[in-house]
Amino acid sequence: MEYWVGKEFNMKHLHIRTFGLMGLILLCFLVVPQTILAGDFDGSKPLLCAVTETIECTPDGEVLRGEAESIDMPCFLKIDFEKKTISGTLEDGTVRTTEIKGMEQTDGNLILQGVQNGKAWNMVIAEATGKATIAASDNQVGFVVFGACIPQ
Repeated sequence: MEYWVGKEFNMKHLHIRTFGLMGLILLCFLVVPQTILAGDFDGSKPLLCAVTETIECTPDGEVLRGEAESIDMPCFLKIDFEKKTISGTLEDGTVRTTEIKGMEQTDGNLILQGVQNGKAWNMVIAEATGKATIAASDNQVGFVVFGACIPQ
C-alpha cells in the first residue's frame, strides 16, 4: 500500500509538472512572438514600407484617392534609423530622401517627424503590426498615406 501511495503522489506531481510545462509553452506562443514582432518596429531595425493608398485633400474640399504615383511619391520607403533617413525611388529613377527630425515611442506606436520641400510630415508605425500612416501638409494641400512595413 505504501508503494501505491508513493506512486500516486508521483503521478499527481507529474500531472502538475505537465500542466505547468504546457502553460509555459502556451505562454511562449502567445507572448513571445508579439514581443519579438514588436521589437521589429521599435526603431531598432531598418524597415521597408509599402504605400498601399493615398488621399489628397485640397482647400476647396476636393478629395482624391490614389496610389503613391498619383501624389509623386515612391511606392516603397526605406527607413534607416541609424542615418535617420527615409528614402525611396520614383518610377523615373529619381531618389527622394528626407531626414527624420524627431522620433518617439508612445502608446505602442513609433512616431517619426520631419520636413521636406516645405511640407511637414509625421509617420506613425504600429509596433505590434507594422501598419503605418503618414500625414503631410503645407498651406495648400494635405495628404494621408497608408501602408505597411517589414523589417530589413
